[in-house]
Amino acid sequence: MPEKITTEDLVNNIAGTLADTKLKSSSLFGEETSSSVTTQSNRLFGRQKPVHHILGGGKSADVLLWRNKKISASVLTAATVVWVLFEWLNYHFLTLVGFALVVGMLVQFLWSNFSGMISSSSPSKVPRLVLPEDLFVNIAVSIGAQINRGLAFVQDVAYGGNVKQFLKVVGCLWIAAVIGSWCNLLTILYIGFVAAHTLPVLYERYDDQVDSFVYQVLGLLEHNYQKLDAGVLSKIPKGKPNRKKYE
Repeated sequence: MPEKITTEDLVNNIAGTLADTKLKSSSLFGEETSSSVTTQSNRLFGRQKPVHHILGGGKSADVLLWRNKKISASVLTAATVVWVLFEWLNYHFLTLVGFALVVGMLVQFLWSNFSGMISSSSPSKVPRLVLPEDLFVNIAVSIGAQINRGLAFVQDVAYGGNVKQFLKVVGCLWIAAVIGSWCNLLTILYIGFVAAHTLPVLYERYDDQVDSFVYQVLGLLEHNYQKLDAGVLSKIPKGKPNRKKYE
């Protein structure tokens, strides 16, 4: 006959089972936490937030990360069409504006004169396209603010007396000038536009591989920069920094 199980034995068994489950879960969550902390520490530039949040978290981030494939593909296709028209087909901006206005006027003319003949009811009103004045003001203000920030940064570096930072900025500007000699401004803008619509989504999908590769490249560059600093930059006399900065 089976042994009789008392209430005390049943309570002890339940308590032991709960203790073992709690110990296993705590060890499991501890391993997951340590691995997640290690992964976050190896993120690019110490990134801890998702890519969508870094890009603003709004509709623009959704477009760049292809949350809605139709909208993202439409935006990229429109930019490609504009680049092909201006770069490959050698159309000019004034020519396209003239053709667009002619087509728009033709459509409105046919709509206003033949809508009453087609439909028995009263002719429909032709829609009018009116751009808000605030749109141009906001664009001009945003562009002016970015230009002033760039000028202020360049002047701060020039007057700061930090030779290393000065050489870095000069090197970046020199690389930009070399790239600008290879292609025109429209092509550079198009390349940047395509990169903005492809690199973030690729990084979001393959972030671990990209982070490890970028850290290897940065380590190699840091090693070479330390050699250059020890051999050349450290021997350059530093000037007195000018505390007056342009606001």
